[in-house]
Amino acid sequence: MDYDAMDGLEDVGPRVTVRRALRDRADFTMENIDLSFANSLRRTILAEVPTMAIDLVEVQVNTSSLADEFIAHRLGLIPLNSKNVDDVSYTRDCDNCEQYCEYCSVTLNLHARCTGDEIMKVYARDLVAEDPRPNEWVGQPIITDSQGLGSVICKLRQNQEIRMKCIAKKGIAKEHAKWAPTSAVGFEYDPHNKLKHLDYWYEEDPEKEWPKSVNATWEEAPQDGEPFDYSAQPSKFYFDVESVGNLEPDAVVLQGIKVLQQKLALVIQELSGDDRDGDVDGLGGPRSPDGMHGGEYGMDQGYTTPFGNAGGQTMYGGGTTPYNATPYG
Repeated sequence: MDYDAMDGLEDVGPRVTVRRALRDRADFTMENIDLSFANSLRRTILAEVPTMAIDLVEVQVNTSSLADEFIAHRLGLIPLNSKNVDDVSYTRDCDNCEQYCEYCSVTLNLHARCTGDEIMKVYARDLVAEDPRPNEWVGQPIITDSQGLGSVICKLRQNQEIRMKCIAKKGIAKEHAKWAPTSAVGFEYDPHNKLKHLDYWYEEDPEKEWPKSVNATWEEAPQDGEPFDYSAQPSKFYFDVESVGNLEPDAVVLQGIKVLQQKLALVIQELSGDDRDGDVDGLGGPRSPDGMHGGEYGMDQGYTTPFGNAGGQTMYGGGTTPYNATPYG
């Protein structure tokens, strides 16, 4: 499937060729773009596409063998449906609450008790989303196995019980990996290494010790004795996006492009000296914790740590590391 210029016309813009599309994976190529844009898209897909994940856990009963924090961590890593996540506000930007509400979060309840002699497993399917919600999709646990069980949360023996209230919020992987939309993003260009961007270490024969990837079949191999082109630039890039299930892979890529547009719009705004408050033309892209301004968004910024509700703080105080740097450099 090609999304390119009309037949007979010269290519004047990016060209996308979808090589394989599955429920949780998309393999495609992009042409007529430069390396900086391709790598920016890859990094944006990995770290700045917003999704939903459990961020707060209120433990009411836990008589299992696992500590509260251990179960809370496992709950945070369960993929939640993030379709139309733009309908959900960031907690730090929500004008209707200080911690969470129906406009910036989804509440899920977990209650399980073992009454038999056999060990009982608690699965992601046991998480029940409460209404109202921002839309009918967000917050539902993603279950893809044939039995319809989902991820294992914990195991209970006779008379053991857990009862928890889970608050799912919108966030990005730059804040915490639980908000990552992908498990991996494959990225390659110049599979024959014509540009010599890679210096292969080898013992005897690099051709045998460094086998070519499957992408090499999509480009012509260099000829023996072919002179090196010092002005050549990469223009074809191979992407393999694998979703964790909270978003379809094509939606992940489209959201990545949208976020990149938003970030570029903010750069243009700053360069043009536009003092408008908020976003550019309604574009309010995701922000990392160090992008806050004096904590004006309330006590809970959506990524509360065990060291307080001051959003972005660490055990060393003030959102810095022991080396007086912010968490993101």
